[in-house]
Amino acid sequence: MYPHVWLLFTAIALVAWGTAGLLQKVSTNYISAQSALVWLIAGFAVVEPWLWRPSNSAYQLRDAAIAALSGGLSALAFWALLEAMESGGKAAIVVPLTSMYPLLVVLITPFLLHERFTLQQGAGIACGLGAIYLFAT
Repeated sequence: MYPHVWLLFTAIALVAWGTAGLLQKVSTNYISAQSALVWLIAGFAVVEPWLWRPSNSAYQLRDAAIAALSGGLSALAFWALLEAMESGGKAAIVVPLTSMYPLLVVLITPFLLHERFTLQQGAGIACGLGAIYLFAT
C-alpha cells in the first residue's frame, strides 16, 4: 500500500457520509426511521460483496463477537439518528452533532487501550466539546 492511501479512504468516507446524511434526512421525510434503517442495511448488503476481501488468517470467536457487537451498536446509532431526523431534527444539526462520536473514543481510549493524545489533540477535543455546546443551544 501507498504511504498516504489512508487519506484517500478518509476522503471517500467524508463524501459518502456527507451524502448519506443528506439522503437519510430526505428518506425520513417520506418513510419511518425503522423502514429507512432496513433500507440502509439493504444498502450495506448490496455494497459489501464489492468491498470484501477474503483473509487467509484465522480469527477467534471473541474477535467475531466484538465485530458483531460493533455492528449492533452501529445499527442502534443509525436508528437513533434516523429517529432524530424523523422527529423533526434538522439534518444540518443532527448529523454534525451525532458525528461528534469520536470524542467518546478519544476520551475512553487512554483508559481502555492505553493510548495517549498530545496537547494539540486535547485542544481539538475542547473545540469539539465547544461545538457540541454551540449546536445544542
